[in-house]
Amino acid sequence: MTTKIRYYSTNRNLTDTPGITPFKGYVSFRDALLKGQAPDEGLFMPDTIPVISLDDVMELKGEAYPASAMLVAKAFLYDDISSDELKEIVEASYNFTVPLERVVDRKYVMRLDQGPTASFKDFAARMMARLMSHFRDKGKMLNVLVATSGDTGSAVGEAFKGVPGIDVNILYPRDEVSGRQKKQLDTIGDNVQAISVEGKFDDCQNLVKQAFSDPSLDYLNLTSANSINFGRILPQIIYYVYSYAQLAEKGEGIVLSVPSGNFGNALGCEYARRMGIPVKKLVMPTNENDEFPEYLKAGRYEKVSPSRACLSNAMNVGHPSNLARFFDLYGGTVDRLGTVYVYPDIDAMRKRIFSVGVSDGVTKKTIKSAYDKYGVILEPHGAVGWRGLEIYIEEYGDFPLCVSLETAHPAKFPDEIEELLDIISELPQSMKDVDKRVGEPLELSGDYRKFREYLQDNLRTKSS
Repeated sequence: MTTKIRYYSTNRNLTDTPGITPFKGYVSFRDALLKGQAPDEGLFMPDTIPVISLDDVMELKGEAYPASAMLVAKAFLYDDISSDELKEIVEASYNFTVPLERVVDRKYVMRLDQGPTASFKDFAARMMARLMSHFRDKGKMLNVLVATSGDTGSAVGEAFKGVPGIDVNILYPRDEVSGRQKKQLDTIGDNVQAISVEGKFDDCQNLVKQAFSDPSLDYLNLTSANSINFGRILPQIIYYVYSYAQLAEKGEGIVLSVPSGNFGNALGCEYARRMGIPVKKLVMPTNENDEFPEYLKAGRYEKVSPSRACLSNAMNVGHPSNLARFFDLYGGTVDRLGTVYVYPDIDAMRKRIFSVGVSDGVTKKTIKSAYDKYGVILEPHGAVGWRGLEIYIEEYGDFPLCVSLETAHPAKFPDEIEELLDIISELPQSMKDVDKRVGEPLELSGDYRKFREYLQDNLRTKSS
């Protein structure tokens, strides 16, 4: 490898767009990581996608998860961080198991719910926190802003808790997180502040994006830990490489079903395919926020606004941030508000991606049927993923090797699991510990001026 990977903005090609001056330059991984969002409100993208050999991937069979993490991370960061330092970060990030649970034949559920907050967000947040700690300017506070629809915030908060030189503010929609998710968010404490916002997830996300593009706040050294930050996308490539290495024969195709809300997780799969993993189809089931399956069907994009409140609440996103990256990869441009400037190659997207909306009623039926047929306990997000895979097979025929992602622990949804399955899902130890904690959020409206005032009055700029 001789060419250093650089990062550009998804809005680089916009012209004559009121309020946006396209950023046509390139930045390093460090700058993309610490800035979070490009100065023109676009998202950073690598100008080169490194390819990994299937021989190297197959050598990971039987190896623990950190070995796959090293292969992927080194491919992107070979010129940014030493191998020894990267290994230290990887091993500290992934000190928990990643079960691949066989359901039937060669169809598996990959359980990404074994980390400290029992959510797949742990995978990205823990690695990202350690990368930020490595790359940050010493002596300056790094202020992380996060919008969450459910699990992101607690995973990010726990990952950054106690990290020197970094403060975190987490915005969540007041009435659209579960009681247990709210408890997790409100009680992290230390250098992490939870903010309960009157509104939807999209309102929280827009507050964060406005702050990043507000020049009056430049002095606060703001950055993102949402999936608008490429530092969150990179770790999400890893588990597709890991699952392929553990389950596949060299060169055979795999169908991967990824329950999709803000699209960062699915984007990781798209990158894994472009890096060399033989992904036959990326299945991207959504809940009733079905703007993307409707786009693939009709060829015209219309966001869902306001977003619809669904049982799979972490996926209640009416305009996914990472749609901008998907569009860019397929030759199109869409901005953070959902305005499409150039449509992507939809035929190429349809060839590689299948998407379908799954209603709350079908989600509940899927939780029950998966348990009755196979003894597998799925929570609502995992059920959307599994049903999406079933619909793909019903429409296109069976496929030998399939993996569907379970993205949160069923114990996070105790009422639904007890109602549908008449069982009580046992809490993992990490969640038992949360029940003992106390804490209250800061409450704000969705008014950006009030949010800006809060940031100006409360955020620190210097670290000791």
